Amino acid sequence: MSALKREIVETIAHDGPMTLERYMSLCLTHPRYGYYMTRDPFGAGGDFVTAPEISQMFGELLGVWVTEAWRAAGAPTEARLVELGPGRGTLMSDVLRVTPIAPNFFSAVSVHLVETSPVLRETQRQTLARAAKPIQWHLDFAETPPGPAFILANEFFDALPVRHFVKTAGGWREQLVGLDAQGELAFGLSDQIEPTLNVPAREGSIIEVSAASQKLIGDIATRLVAEGGALLLIDYGYEQTSLGESLQAVSRHAYVDPLATPGDADLTAHVDFAALARAARARGAKVMGPVTQAQFLLQLGIERRAETLSKKATPEQAQSIIDAFERLAGVDDARHQMGGLFKVMAVTHPDMPDLPGFFV
Repeated sequence: MSALKREIVETIAHDGPMTLERYMSLCLTHPRYGYYMTRDPFGAGGDFVTAPEISQMFGELLGVWVTEAWRAAGAPTEARLVELGPGRGTLMSDVLRVTPIAPNFFSAVSVHLVETSPVLRETQRQTLARAAKPIQWHLDFAETPPGPAFILANEFFDALPVRHFVKTAGGWREQLVGLDAQGELAFGLSDQIEPTLNVPAREGSIIEVSAASQKLIGDIATRLVAEGGALLLIDYGYEQTSLGESLQAVSRHAYVDPLATPGDADLTAHVDFAALARAARARGAKVMGPVTQAQFLLQLGIERRAETLSKKATPEQAQSIIDAFERLAGVDDARHQMGGLFKVMAVTHPDMPDLPGFFV
């Protein structure tokens, strides 16, 4: 039994079952044993591969997008370029490589990375050691300095914890993590009815709620309304709030039981874009999208970029570029192509015009 599993089992034995939200938080961000606190999970040698690791084209296009958002916001002379959950630093490295094409933007922004993992912070320092801008790290978005903010969040919100509620004959009851007769971790239901849920559904239905995601995007929206800027959110998920649960655990590129090895597998859930949009609009922000990642990248010119890179490449390199393009923007194979499953949404100051990637 791992150290984290032993701690969770002992906590439940002493205090009773815990919410799925707390269980996920412990598995991912426990200060000593949390998944993100102890390892670099990215890339072929890790547990999963994200878009910036697939191709430089992804980060380059996001760099172009953020400069356009800055111009649309009135080109503020002092602004913040922020990334939430920057992984290895690959995305920010690609963004900073292309943003000098807009020199006024490049000189106007300070760069801020929001990262809780000491392991990933060190990796980011190495990746960005030669960046043309100094980097500042923060544990939380609230720590970033005031001013107009242009925020990138690629595969960040899916890692924020969720709660599950199950419809029973008496009403909605929360799913909890407890212990079975053998002392192993197991799912069960709270004895209490959740009074705040009034969603019509059949008995046995599950609804998934991420209060952490809604709070964060609400805080970001409040900041953008007050001080200007834009958030670009890219993640896998669904456009409309619906019944069902999407919790999954991944280890070494394979799905595993989310209760089997806490702290050793990545736990994520699909992003409810509609719920995030409602939370942002409730704070007065403008919301664009969501659109599919394919639509967003194609509108920003990823196909032309792939063609340009291929012309300067060897045949093997050109094939890699084509493969990366199809993986990022393809929609026919949901298991291997990201274009349809992943969605893109922008949250901005209410006076912001429509931005590239979201034109109708």
